[in-house]
Amino acid sequence: MGETRIGFAMTGSFCTFAKVMPQMKRLVEAGYRVTPIMSEAVYTTDTRFGRAADFIAQAEEITGEAVIHTIAQAEPIGPKKLLDLLILAPCTGNTLGKLACGIYDTAPTLAVKSHRRNDRPVLIAVSTNDALSGSGAAIGLLMNRKGFYLVPFEQDDFRSKPTSCVADFTKILPAAEAAMEGRQLQPVIF
Repeated sequence: MGETRIGFAMTGSFCTFAKVMPQMKRLVEAGYRVTPIMSEAVYTTDTRFGRAADFIAQAEEITGEAVIHTIAQAEPIGPKKLLDLLILAPCTGNTLGKLACGIYDTAPTLAVKSHRRNDRPVLIAVSTNDALSGSGAAIGLLMNRKGFYLVPFEQDDFRSKPTSCVADFTKILPAAEAAMEGRQLQPVIF
């Protein structure tokens, strides 16, 4: 396990970062070598949920590695076979749509493209307010694509946000281990 390398790409569902960061740490504690990856929005945007510089520092402290945050930095992931698994957590509806349509214009999306050239698995932890509407098609397309796996997810607030879904981030570790074995952790939706 100590040689297993995992990329952990964060996209802009800022409200989930407090739940996601402990899972990054959990992977490191389980013996995986984790490389943090952030979209430009995550790397540069301060929100009511925290400052970008603080999230960068936290990810680098947890992993002991510098954050990959540009397309140029993400491109070598595939040619150099830098990762065994790539996790997107949280993965926004915007990122889901880009991946489903083959648009690779951010560090996380290009990391996926570069990583998949080696037929290696990608694990997606959905977090989007339109999972059961606009992003539903992208989720379905990615679920049906070879090498893509999902962290189990559920509706997070069906009364106030009836189309919103979020992954159970506590299942990232078992979902990652299943994905590396070529299995989808079940149930996908609970």
